[in-house]
Amino acid sequence: MPRTKAERAHPPLDCAVIGAGPAGLTAATYLARFRRNVRVFDDGQSRARYIPVSHNCPGFPFGVSGIDLLGKMREQALCYGAELVDTRVDRLERAEDGFVIGAGAHTCMARTVLFASGIRDRLPALAQIERGIDDAVVRICAICDGYEARDDRIAVYGPAATVLQHACFLRTFSRRVTAVLSAPGLPDAAASLRARELGVRLLAVPEHIDLTQDSAQRIVACRIIWSEREEIFDTLYPVLGAEPKATLARALGARCDGNDELLVDAHMQTSIDGLYAAGDVVSALNQISVATGQAAVAATAIHNRLPNNAVQTG
Repeated sequence: MPRTKAERAHPPLDCAVIGAGPAGLTAATYLARFRRNVRVFDDGQSRARYIPVSHNCPGFPFGVSGIDLLGKMREQALCYGAELVDTRVDRLERAEDGFVIGAGAHTCMARTVLFASGIRDRLPALAQIERGIDDAVVRICAICDGYEARDDRIAVYGPAATVLQHACFLRTFSRRVTAVLSAPGLPDAAASLRARELGVRLLAVPEHIDLTQDSAQRIVACRIIWSEREEIFDTLYPVLGAEPKATLARALGARCDGNDELLVDAHMQTSIDGLYAAGDVVSALNQISVATGQAAVAATAIHNRLPNNAVQTG
């Protein structure tokens, strides 16, 4: 679409980064250090904010909370001149020389866009579930923190199609793993056989799940109730899937996989020229290290495609 007079009055950004999780903030730091004009749009919903303490993040041998990690990464991007705006992007359109980004009543132009918008986990409707995540009773990522749940009584809660796969993976860390169905259904025969071989129980859809507290009102366990009994678990892993936050990219025609995660090439560019993606919104392993690596690749590719910004001599 053609640019408006107001948009022509301001030079376009070199890159607009949508999302301020580990991927978006890494890209912002790289691009700012490449002396590029970069603006990050932060809707405050990074999945990393859920992390009570990560021991999987390189450089933090004693662990780091998601909030602290995001704070440090935000500070790093800002100190090199990246601009961070606390708002949600709700419009993205192609333009003659890039993209138009809209956030409420405000619009800007950018030559390139990097989607680092992440995913939204589907969580069970439990009272105080965010408190349960904070207190490390409800866990979201077995790859990240299965080690911290070692030897726990673990309940894996999800649909028949996937729950046993996750439960079998968690046998890496504990002998006491139970798969609990979130909806009626039967897993396939191969998954059931492997679960039996590994000693994973499969239990029917429960009537109720709640999180129990101690005297200090700290979440300490998960109670699952069936009509004939109840059981207490130290750790609950919901595996209900996630929703990639890629609606704006899909609306432009960006190709996705079967889970609606964005498909990218070796330079992290989507099927739309000038539109890049990194982090959990991309079809890949959802890990901080992966996200930051993808962001470094994307930011370097973006810099290399833009007009040369060599420091002037003389």
